Amino acid sequence: MTKFSDLNLNPKVLRAIEEAGYETPTPIQAGAIPPALEGKDVLGIAQTGTGKTASFTLPMITMLARGRARARMPRSLVLCPTRELAAQVAENFDTYTKHLKLTKALLIGGVSFGEQDKLIDKGVDVLIATPGRLIDHFERGKLILSDVKIMVVDEADRMLDMGFIPDIERIFQMTPFTRQTLFFSATMAPEIERITNTFLSNPIRVEVARQATTGENIEQGVLMLAASRKDREATEKRNVLRALIDAEGDKCTNAIIFCNRKMDVDTVAKSLKKHGYDAAPIHGDLDQSQRTKTLDGFRNGDLRFLVASDVAARGLDVPSVSHVFNFDVPSHAEDYVHRIGRTGRAGRDGKAIMICVPRDEKNLADVEHLVQREIPRLENPLGDKPAAKPVKDTAKVTTKAGKPASKDATPDDAAKSEKPKRTRTRSRKKPDSAKVEDENSVADTPTPEATPKVTAEPQHEPKAEAPEEKPQDGKPHQNRRGGRGGRTDGNRNDNNRQQNNRNDNRVVGLGDHTPEFIELSFEQRSK
Repeated sequence: MTKFSDLNLNPKVLRAIEEAGYETPTPIQAGAIPPALEGKDVLGIAQTGTGKTASFTLPMITMLARGRARARMPRSLVLCPTRELAAQVAENFDTYTKHLKLTKALLIGGVSFGEQDKLIDKGVDVLIATPGRLIDHFERGKLILSDVKIMVVDEADRMLDMGFIPDIERIFQMTPFTRQTLFFSATMAPEIERITNTFLSNPIRVEVARQATTGENIEQGVLMLAASRKDREATEKRNVLRALIDAEGDKCTNAIIFCNRKMDVDTVAKSLKKHGYDAAPIHGDLDQSQRTKTLDGFRNGDLRFLVASDVAARGLDVPSVSHVFNFDVPSHAEDYVHRIGRTGRAGRDGKAIMICVPRDEKNLADVEHLVQREIPRLENPLGDKPAAKPVKDTAKVTTKAGKPASKDATPDDAAKSEKPKRTRTRSRKKPDSAKVEDENSVADTPTPEATPKVTAEPQHEPKAEAPEEKPQDGKPHQNRRGGRGGRTDGNRNDNNRQQNNRNDNRVVGLGDHTPEFIELSFEQRSK
């Protein structure tokens, strides 16, 4: 069996490892440390919780033991996707460099630039940063990366998934091409591997486990929840979550509860606290000091439940986490591997439980396809079964008024008896009062004989007037708007003209009276 003493590490580093309680390296450490000490680029792929952080910190410390950093020019650079992971990497450097005089600086958001500038001005051997804050310091002229000899990208797939691709490319351009590059991640998608091939020079690929595998020491389960009503789904999910926690009993010493959205993180944390559970939220919108305080309390055992977004899914090392609850099925299947990897660390047993509602079944299928196994289904501890869909009862026939029909009636008879629904039209319904006004105003309405007609006349010969059309009942036409105050005789005449035009649907043409200019044009063409 390989030992740390067989990896050609610095004696002072070996001493710090022994004091930390580690005896034998993990497979990823045994495979990645030797080529890293030789100065080769390394692409390390291993499931989470296998000690990838030590795979690059230990060879970096050994190679940086000789030499000294200059002001604003760090000798090595470690990029991390989240503040919490960057802070954890910094803690590992403190653990392994306790017997060496190496300096480090942590550049993350939520901390004043002044304190970070002071550390950079003194010169640091190891610079641990998130991409955004690193570029901020570089643009302010406070940082020079031309002396970087070793560059590490931790959780590479997460860095690229979070939209850091342009920043990563820019940072690589800031560093010299002679640098040594180390990529470590639990998953490696094809498009991410293509990018690593661009930045890495003939890398040594160290893959100790199949990509996106989960630990065999983690017991997994999923509860399929069908809410009674759509608007009660969130409430019923929280009720089921508390029931699952209670069902675990004393075995659930502490747990991380993952949600997809930051808003749900706050809601679930408040709900648990309201029902007497010791819980606190952590996500990207919280102040950095509050995030650090919450995470420290969870690690120290002062906090039992940590409700988190995916900001806590990558790289956080809390060895004593007994359970992981996925309140939501992760949108990206790879995140499931990282989430449940927070439990069952360092050879311990763990348990991961997930709640799945109908709309998340597609994401669940993606997760099972990724891990290449079917996650066992769990029973609802509340004993609630999903409500059955209502079945249409055709035996009982009712009328439209809600009264039961005759015994011999059938559903078809009931459908025929119902009146068709009226459709809306734009025609105005005349009130009854308007009808009375029209009848009373017949005497005041001019007759069609008194109304002048507009006829189409040719330019040269007069056109004979069409015979006047009388109504079928022999009574004169009535003006619909007659009898109303404020109407002049001119307006009434106009209304009568419009009424007559509507009644006259005949198409008026030239007939036998063709204008002379048309006949002339045809004669000229024929000649």
